Amino acid sequence: MIPLFEQYPLLREKLAYVTLGELPTPVQKLERLGAELGVTQLYIKRDDLSGKVYGGNKPRKLEFILGNALRSKAKEVITFGGAGSNHALATVIYARQVGLKSISMLMPQPNARYVRHNLLMSHYCGAELHLCGAGLESVMNMPLVYGATTYQLLRHRLEKGRLPYFISPGGSSPLGVIGFVNAGLELRRQVTSGQMPEPDYIYVACGTMGTAAGLTLGLRVARLSGRVVSVRICSEKFVNTRAMIKLINKTNSLLHSLDTSFPRFEFSETDVDIRHDYFGKRYALFTDEGMEVAFLMRKYEGIKLDGTYTGKALAALKHDAKIGSLRGKVVLFWNTLNSKDFSDAISDVNYRDLPRRLHRYFEKEVQPLDRDY
Repeated sequence: MIPLFEQYPLLREKLAYVTLGELPTPVQKLERLGAELGVTQLYIKRDDLSGKVYGGNKPRKLEFILGNALRSKAKEVITFGGAGSNHALATVIYARQVGLKSISMLMPQPNARYVRHNLLMSHYCGAELHLCGAGLESVMNMPLVYGATTYQLLRHRLEKGRLPYFISPGGSSPLGVIGFVNAGLELRRQVTSGQMPEPDYIYVACGTMGTAAGLTLGLRVARLSGRVVSVRICSEKFVNTRAMIKLINKTNSLLHSLDTSFPRFEFSETDVDIRHDYFGKRYALFTDEGMEVAFLMRKYEGIKLDGTYTGKALAALKHDAKIGSLRGKVVLFWNTLNSKDFSDAISDVNYRDLPRRLHRYFEKEVQPLDRDY
C-alpha cells in the first residue's frame, strides 16, 4: 500500500488510484559527484526509474489523474505541452496501458533530439498529435482559448458523445500534485529505514510546479524539515511564489475535504524557495551551466540528465555548493527525468507518418548545445 493510503486510510476509499509506477524509487549516494562539487552528503532520488516503460516524475501524478479518469468512465484524455513534452508522452504511454486514447495538443519549442524521440514514441503508442501555433507557456494560462484545442474538443464530443477527460499541463492539478505528497511520505520511510539521512535541501526542476508543490506539502505532512529548492524552467509569469502557494493550498484543501484527519497547514512566502537564475533565454533552450553539470553527472555517476529541466536544477545546486551554502548539509537531488530506453520501439518509426507540421523537428538542426556527452 502506498504511504499516503497507509497513513490516511479514508483517502484510499475517496481517491481513485491506479498503480502505474514502480515505487518506491531508490535513493543513492553520489560519492564521486559529491566529491567533485564539494558536497560530502549528496544523494539522488531516482525517479528516473519510476516506471517500467517510462520513468520520471509523471507516473506519480498520473496514478491519481488516470485513476480519476477511469472512475469518470472516460474514453479519451487530452493534455498539453511542448512539442517534446515528457508529460504528454507519459500520458500517452500510461493512458494506453489503462485503455484510454490520448490526444496531445503540442506547442512549438526549440528543437532537440529528445523532442524527436518523444514525438516518435507518442506516434508509436497511438497518440493523436496536434501542433498548435501558440507559444508553449501561454497554454499554462488558458488552454481552452485556442481555436485548435476548442475545435478538437468539439470534434471529439460529436464523434464520441462526450468530451475528452482534461489533464492540466504537466499533470499539475491538485489531483496530480497528490502524487508528490505521497512521494514526501515515501521519502520519510527511506529516511527512517536508514537509506539516507534526513535531507536539509531537496533540489528539483520546476516547470508546472506540481512536483515541487507536492513535495513541499508532503514534507510537512511527513514532518521532515528539509527545504525544497525549486529551480524554475518556465516563465516567471507562471512559476512564482504566489502561484506555488496557491497550488499547495488547493491540494491541501482537497485532501482535507476528503479526510478531515489530513491536517490543514499554513504556507507563507518563506516556505517557498524558487530559483530564477538558471532558466536561460527561453523555455527548453539549453544553457552552458546546465549542460556542464549534465556532463559531470554522466561522467561521475553514469546518470543521464537533460538540458531543459534536470541540468538546470543541478546547475543551481552546483552554484550553491560553490559559494559554500551547502557545506555540512545533507542534499538530495530529485531526478525528474525518464531514463528508460525506448529506442528499440521507435527504430522503425518514420517521422513522415507524423502530422506534417511536426516534420520540422526532424528536418531542422537541433540547438547547438544539444550534443553527446
